[in-house]
This record gives sequence, C-alpha cells and structure tokens, in this order.
Amino acid sequence: MSLDRVESNFDREVERLGVRIKDMDQLKVRDDVFDEVTLLALYKLVHKGWITAIGGSISTGKEANVFFGERGDQDLAIKIYRIRTANFNAMSEYIIGDRRFTGIKRTKKDLIFTWTRKEFSNLKRATDAGLAVPMPLVWDRNILLMEFLGEDERPYPQLRGVELEEPAAVYTEILSFMKKLYQEAGLVHADLSEFNILYGKHLYVIDMGQAVTPDHPRAQYFLARDIYNINRYFSGFCTVRDDKEIFTEITGKKGERSAASRSER
Repeated sequence: MSLDRVESNFDREVERLGVRIKDMDQLKVRDDVFDEVTLLALYKLVHKGWITAIGGSISTGKEANVFFGERGDQDLAIKIYRIRTANFNAMSEYIIGDRRFTGIKRTKKDLIFTWTRKEFSNLKRATDAGLAVPMPLVWDRNILLMEFLGEDERPYPQLRGVELEEPAAVYTEILSFMKKLYQEAGLVHADLSEFNILYGKHLYVIDMGQAVTPDHPRAQYFLARDIYNINRYFSGFCTVRDDKEIFTEITGKKGERSAASRSER
C-alpha cells in the first residue's frame, strides 16, 4: 500500500472515528515523521480509543517529535520516534548490554520499536518508585503516549530557561531524584541535563528512553556523566558538591575518576 493511500485512509478513518485534528498544518510534516509504519500505529491507537484529538508540535528532538493530544478530558503527549532519520548508532549504545532487551534484531526499525518499549518500561519503573516523570500510558511500534506535562496545551519550560529563586534547593532536589532513581527504580538516566528537566509545579524529568539499569556495562560512566552535567550547570548558581562524593552516595561505591576527568563525553 502506498504512503499516500495510507495517509488518505488514515484521514478518512480518523474523521469517521470522530478524532479532531487541532493543527492540520503541523501534521503535514509527514515525509519525515508520519511514514507508513507510524500512520498504521497511530491508526491502531486511535481505533482503540487512546487518542480523541491530535494537536500541534510540542517539541522536536534529535530522534523524536512530540505532539499534543487528547483522550477525552485527559491531555496527552504523543511521542513519535522517527524511523527514517533516527540515529541508529547513538541509540544502540544504550540498548546493547541492557539485559531486559536481549535478542533484538539489529535493523533500524526493530531497534526503534525496542527503544519505544524501553522508554515505556523506564517511565513505568520511575512512576512506580514515586518519581516525577511523565506517566506512561501505552506504546505501539514507534509511538509512545504519555501524560502531558504543562498547562493550556503549553509544556512546562526546560530548566535552562527558568530563573530560579532558590537554585541550591533545586540542585538538592535533582540529586535526590538521581539517588532515588538508582536505588528504588533501578535506573541511571544516562542523559540528564538542564535540557530534559522541566520546571512546572515542581521538577519533572523527561526523555527516559536511554536510561539503563545499574548492571549495564556503561552504567557507572553514564551516572558519572549525569553528575558532571548537573554540577556543571548549577556551578554558575550555587555551591555544588564533589562529583565523587555524589557518586558514592548514590551507588554506595567509590568512583575511580570523576566525570570531569574522563576524556570521553
């Protein structure tokens, strides 16, 4: 079936099912995001009643686009990983070595499907531990539906764009999040920075797809890098703690070197 035909069928079926398209111009970026596989997955989610309205773009990242959506009165974030343009090599680093996802095929499509499932699993672990992350709802192929973090269809701002009244308290809260994520959820975020922390009613951490379990071969390096990134950012606003001290507190292990001294970034 051609992509044009899939799109046409999708549009007709969406209309038949009563799904509102709130920003059609945003959804016309189909050559990059809405390929045949994505449209079929989206159709399945619509057909099962997970989506009743699709809105405009919330964000465009290196690997995925996020759109606003609705399920009745519930606001959604619709995260779509781009099959055509996602960085296969960068993503595989965080999946290979993760014992939860062994035996996957090494094709780009299968890797991205696994990545979507992995982010759902990571978010579920974090929410079960009581951590402030988007609550995962359902996933299908390369699409993940999550709780929308924002107000009036506008997402909460990234930490980097917020003027903090008490930066030291926020810094302490983030370190506490990292510790609880490791000790109670059994995860290392592996890409934590001011870009994937949202500041709303309180702090929220997003982009959990790359998070790994502590037994991952590179988990300690990823944790050290997270600590370094948070200390780097907050060093301009408040006194920060020693990298090694934080690492030891989180893991109960002494790090051999601080992240700042590592040549690999």
